[in-house]
Amino acid sequence: MGTSNSTMHAVTIPEPGGPDALVWAEVPVPEPAEGEVLVEVAASAVNRADLLQRQGFYDPPPGASPYPGLECSGRITALGPGVSTWAVGDEVCALLGGGGYAEQVAVPTGQLLPVPDGIDLTTAASLPEVTSTIWSNVFMVAHLRPGETLLVHGGGSGIGTMAIQLAKAVGARVAVTAGSKEKLDRCAELGADILINYREQDFVEELRAATDGQGADVILDIIGAKYLQKNVKALAFNGRLAIIGLQGGVKGELNLGALLSKRAAVTATSLRARPAAEKAAIVAAVKEHVWPLLADGRVKPVVDRTLPMSRAADAHRALEESSHIGKILLTSQPES
Repeated sequence: MGTSNSTMHAVTIPEPGGPDALVWAEVPVPEPAEGEVLVEVAASAVNRADLLQRQGFYDPPPGASPYPGLECSGRITALGPGVSTWAVGDEVCALLGGGGYAEQVAVPTGQLLPVPDGIDLTTAASLPEVTSTIWSNVFMVAHLRPGETLLVHGGGSGIGTMAIQLAKAVGARVAVTAGSKEKLDRCAELGADILINYREQDFVEELRAATDGQGADVILDIIGAKYLQKNVKALAFNGRLAIIGLQGGVKGELNLGALLSKRAAVTATSLRARPAAEKAAIVAAVKEHVWPLLADGRVKPVVDRTLPMSRAADAHRALEESSHIGKILLTSQPES
């Protein structure tokens, strides 16, 4: 840990830029405020939002830690005023507004989750962001139901590998897009029914062919503008398009006539900037619905690799290359 009780190390961003803009530096230990706990971080995970923050495009919400990292796992080391539902020593994972790339982080209690049974403490860091994102969008907003078809873009990603499993666990049919046979094979192992290589195939045509012309009842999209028109074409009647990422741009043309004729809906949400009460409600739903699936092994975390936080730049390069399958974790332990 840090050189004294009042300092620690964190991944800082002195100036926005490429992966090498991430600097492992000594910083003050945060103080847990009312309703918060201090967590000694075992691990964090890399999300695309971290890449945007590093580049200067995605500032943390007001009051959040300035360091990247939207999730972590670890042990509670101190309780802020008014905290009675958790104890020092509890092993937890947490959804964060920032600060996961650090040795310690202050967390509102509404964003804490117990480590699921059967999951080790490091691996638990892979869970809060993906499970919260998927449950809130696919189930709480888009209301995916048993027997419906879910299309997941980026099936080999951390979001994708978890979305496949959660949708299958509730009895849905799952289609995925990915850019390599290796990724599609892994998606199939996780339960995906319809496999589409977006580099070689048109996902609208392939999806229609595989669903007798119906299309997808729900689409979980990380691309944004580039896929907007094609996603609307790929929707079934009464379909729901949930946009959670903008890798393909922010401005696209939407044919309202096509949307109207399908009685379809488009939603777009981010998790990081939501008020604490909304985050707490999502986390509570994840604990109720997803944690039992993890505990009994029906849903499993998918971790591509684990690196020390001091090598966060290498982790960012790996995510940018999109060669990974599942999550990339960062541990606060120094490199041996």
